[in-house]
Amino acid sequence: MSFIRQQKIEAVIQAELATFFQRQASDICLGSMVSVTVVRITSDLSLARIYLSIFAGPDKQVVLENIQTNRGKIRLEVGKRLKNLRKIPDLVFHIDDSLDYAHKIDELLKK
Repeated sequence: MSFIRQQKIEAVIQAELATFFQRQASDICLGSMVSVTVVRITSDLSLARIYLSIFAGPDKQVVLENIQTNRGKIRLEVGKRLKNLRKIPDLVFHIDDSLDYAHKIDELLKK
């Protein structure tokens, strides 16, 4: 499998998840704003690691648990949009804390 194909699939999955989370913000995301920052897919296309930034709502961990609970529904919706893929990868969601880390470093540098 070529690396370029992986990148294209990652970009398509990221775009589809972004629109899905935008439409389902009240149900799946518990009213918070969720953005997909990074998607990394394995070379055999069996597993996709999705990193999310969660803003303005309940605790990030609660929102992540709700998203993981509805992982099957999310995978089904993404699969409907990606009809040209033979197998839709399993989705594993993680919180992307890089913005929090950068903010913390910035605060330390200001001191």
